[in-house]
Amino acid sequence: MKSLTPARMVELLPHMTPLPSGKYLHWDELRRRPAPEGLSHAEWWAAVALSRKPLVQPLPLLDKQGQPFVFATPSPVTIDLHHIDRDAAGQIRSAGTALQSDSHRFLISSLIEEAITSSQLEGAATTRNVAAAMLRSGRKPRDHSERMIFNNYRAMEHLRSLRNEKLTPEHVLALHRMLSEDTLDNPQDVGCYRRSDDVHVVDVRDNTALHVPPTNTELPERMQRLCDFANADETAQPFIHPVVRAILLHFMIGYDHPFADGNGRTARALFYWSMARSGYWLMEYTSISHILRMAPVKYMRAYLHTETDKNDTTYFLLHQLQTIRRAIAALHEYVDRKVREQRETQNLLATSMALRGRFNHRQLALLDHALRNAGEAYRVDAHQRSHAVVYQTARSDLLALAEWGLLEKTKQGNAYVFYAPADLRDRLSNLTGT
Repeated sequence: MKSLTPARMVELLPHMTPLPSGKYLHWDELRRRPAPEGLSHAEWWAAVALSRKPLVQPLPLLDKQGQPFVFATPSPVTIDLHHIDRDAAGQIRSAGTALQSDSHRFLISSLIEEAITSSQLEGAATTRNVAAAMLRSGRKPRDHSERMIFNNYRAMEHLRSLRNEKLTPEHVLALHRMLSEDTLDNPQDVGCYRRSDDVHVVDVRDNTALHVPPTNTELPERMQRLCDFANADETAQPFIHPVVRAILLHFMIGYDHPFADGNGRTARALFYWSMARSGYWLMEYTSISHILRMAPVKYMRAYLHTETDKNDTTYFLLHQLQTIRRAIAALHEYVDRKVREQRETQNLLATSMALRGRFNHRQLALLDHALRNAGEAYRVDAHQRSHAVVYQTARSDLLALAEWGLLEKTKQGNAYVFYAPADLRDRLSNLTGT
């Protein structure tokens, strides 16, 4: 575009907004929309770019050329942050009460969901039901996909113990080792920075290179810089909201691509560490990977928009903030549904004087699940882990349900296995006389 004359600049003033059409649009999006009357798309973009300059702040994070990444906090960012502050760090609706009353079971379910979907984003092919049964039963992984999921679950549990510690490059390498053990083509790549520069992010549709990461010789220095950024507090300048910091930690692992494989899993795991460290307790119960898996192209586009507009990470921030809010909303829906279903089961059981008060909350949770999963297998050790009770308590729970005819009991080796009968609701109705 030719340089603008002062007179033309005056004509652009009414269109100088960082949010054309109310959104933080990238050039690739803006050029597809009708330009304001009398303006070319290039002039419209110039007006938008000029209006954003006062909002943009540099970050202590650098691109491959040593130029800083930047970020802005236009109103869509601050609105999203407000909702996340309210919904993920404070006391919230019915979900807060339900999570507090049965937190261990919900935490196990969320860890399983994130482990599965984060691994599926990077190629794991195991179905959710099979993977969830593996994690709940404690059996060993049988193939590459199950190993990815098992590793991710173990790493997410491990990160919970690091929430009060400062992040170091050694922590990140140990996390990668935990995530990638027995899953990489070259075992020497496990827990180590990549040793070559032939690792590119490509478009799976045509193998076109979308992103070329920094050279491998820079990785130790870049990782130390990233850890320093992750550990900074609110006194650092510029002030960076804790949620923004967690998202940028996620972004930079993807940008630097420090490992031969497993970068996405590492990035998302470190996001959870950063959120937990800043007190966003509800995020432990959500799965951002579940949301990202629904639209992986938008995830990649958020990276590309940053890299193709002067290192402006606002595009990635907006994408991830919306992802977090959707994950929180999905958690609310999940908890509300679980509470409603458990109440329905309780109401069904409560109609019988003989059974009223017979079942504890663990048995009710299992019956609730069994009513919707005919043929599901239940093992004592899995029930024990799900509810954090001793083995004998878990065994008594299941045996009692079998004695009432609500589970089918068989033996595999030396252990009992209990199955949900297809006619469980009818059996409950017969017992309760309804």
